[in-house]
Amino acid sequence: MSTISYGDFAKLDIRVGKIIEVARHQNADKLYIVQIDIGEKTLQTVTSLVPYYTEEELMGKQVVVLVNLAKAKMRGETSECMLLCAETDDESESVLLTPERLMSSGVRVV
Repeated sequence: MSTISYGDFAKLDIRVGKIIEVARHQNADKLYIVQIDIGEKTLQTVTSLVPYYTEEELMGKQVVVLVNLAKAKMRGETSECMLLCAETDDESESVLLTPERLMSSGVRVV
């Protein structure tokens, strides 16, 4: 495993967010389009969590989000951030990272 400097880690803007909207992607079986409140604004992500979570399980959930990821297009939809998950090597299990206690949206993860 390679290492990075603290300076490189400090470039990551990781925040607590709250999922406020979830919709299945119309052109992809495993993708959701998710709106996440990160305090000062709402970001959209396209995430492959369909095999692991229902829309109802995701709605209102507090999550950990990488917010300064470069925007990307996924199946025609813009993804502006990344939900952080723990995932097994064989992808049989994927679990969202969440704060241990309720935190305000936008709080920075350090």
